[in-house]
Amino acid sequence: MTAPTTATDVNQPSLEHAPQTGRRMSLPVLMLVIAGALALTSIVRLITGADGITNVSQMSTALQLAVPIGLAGLGGLWAERAGVVNIGLEGMLILGTWFGAWAGFQWGPWTGVLVGIIGGCLGGLLHAIVTVTFNVNHIVSGVAINILALGATRYLAPLAFEGHQGGSAKQSPAVESLGNFTVPGLSDWLTDLNAKGWFFLSDIAGLLGGLVTNVSWLTLIAVALVPATWWILWRTAFGLRLRSCGENPVAAESLGVNVYKYKYLAVIISGGLAGLGGVFLSIVANPFYLEGQTSGRGYIGLAAMIFGNWMPGGLAIGAGLFGYTDSLNLRGGSTNVHALLLLGALLLVIGAIWLAIRKKYVQAAVTFVVGALVFAWYAGTNEVPSQVVAATPYVVTLVVLALSAQRLRMPKADGMPYRKGQGK
Repeated sequence: MTAPTTATDVNQPSLEHAPQTGRRMSLPVLMLVIAGALALTSIVRLITGADGITNVSQMSTALQLAVPIGLAGLGGLWAERAGVVNIGLEGMLILGTWFGAWAGFQWGPWTGVLVGIIGGCLGGLLHAIVTVTFNVNHIVSGVAINILALGATRYLAPLAFEGHQGGSAKQSPAVESLGNFTVPGLSDWLTDLNAKGWFFLSDIAGLLGGLVTNVSWLTLIAVALVPATWWILWRTAFGLRLRSCGENPVAAESLGVNVYKYKYLAVIISGGLAGLGGVFLSIVANPFYLEGQTSGRGYIGLAAMIFGNWMPGGLAIGAGLFGYTDSLNLRGGSTNVHALLLLGALLLVIGAIWLAIRKKYVQAAVTFVVGALVFAWYAGTNEVPSQVVAATPYVVTLVVLALSAQRLRMPKADGMPYRKGQGK
C-alpha cells in the first residue's frame, strides 16, 4: 500500500491505496459474459428438456436462498475491508435467527427484524473486543463465536419457546409474515413469455420474472444494501478511512485515523448484516426459528465474498450462483442437476479452449479431460443420486473458489495483528 503523504489525502474518497492484481472486468464485458452464460444455459435447456432450470419459480427460489448468503458475505466484506477476518459469520447468522424469531412472534415481524440485527451486532461486538482490543487470533475468535452462538441458542430456545403455541425446545412459535409484493402486469407477462420456451428470450423472462414475483420486502432491502455498501466504502471519506485500516493501519494512524474505532464499527456492522441474514431465514424463508436452519450459510457467504474478490458486485454474483444451485434441492433437483452436468461439461471445454489460446497447454489439457469426464457422466446416466443434488451447492462453492483463486487480492492487512501506536 502506498500511504498518502498528507492528512487531507485521507479525506479524498477517490484515493485508492493499493492496485488490484490482474484486470478488473468492465461492466460491458461482465454483461456479455452473463449473457453468454445465459445463452449457453438456454441451449442446454433446449437439448435436455429441463425447463425448470430457468423458469420463474426456480429463479424466485434462487433469489430467496441467495439473500442470507449475500448478507453474510456483505458482513464479511465490511469486517475484512477493515482488516478483521470474520469466520464468526455463521454464529452471527444463528444469533439473528434466534433473536429475530424470539422478538418477532411476540411483538411483530418488523420488531423481530430490528432485534435480530441487534443480536448479530452483539456477536460482532464480541468478535471486535476479542480481536481488536485483546489481539486474539481472528480465526480462533470466529470459531469460538460460532460455538458460543450455537450453545447459547440451544440453551435459550427451551426457556423462550416452550409453553407457547407451536413452540418447542428446538422451534419457535410462528412469526407473522412481513408480506410480499408482485409487480402487477409485468410479472404475468414475464411468466407467460417464460412458459413459451423460446431460446434465450424465455430464459431472460424467467430470470427477470423471479425478481418481480412474490418478493419479500426484506429481499428488496437486502438487494439495496449491495450498492449502498459499494457507495459507502468506495465513495465516501468514511469508507476510505475504513479501508485504509485494512490496507495499512500504521499509515492510517499516522494520518489521524482512529484505527480501533473503525475496526470496531466495521465488525459491528458486519455482525448486524449477518444478523439480518439470520432474520431472513427465521421470518421470511421460514416463519419460525428452527435449530440448525443456517446450514453453514455463513461459511458459504464467506466463500461468496472471496469469489467476489472482496467487492460487493462480485459478492452478489457469487451469492446468486450459490443460491441458484441450492434451489435445485427444492425444485426438480435430480432432473435439473443432471442437465447442469451438460452445462458444466460445455463450460469446461470452452475454458480449455481459452487456456489453449493463452498457451497454457497443460491446464488446457487437464480442463478438457475433466470436461470430457463430466460429459461422459451426463451421457451415461438419466439422473443423478439425491446425495449429489444435496451436495451440489457445496461442490460448486469449492470449484468456483478453485478456479477464481488466481485473480484474488485480499486487503493487505487482513487478519494481521495491530496495536495502537505500533508504528512509532
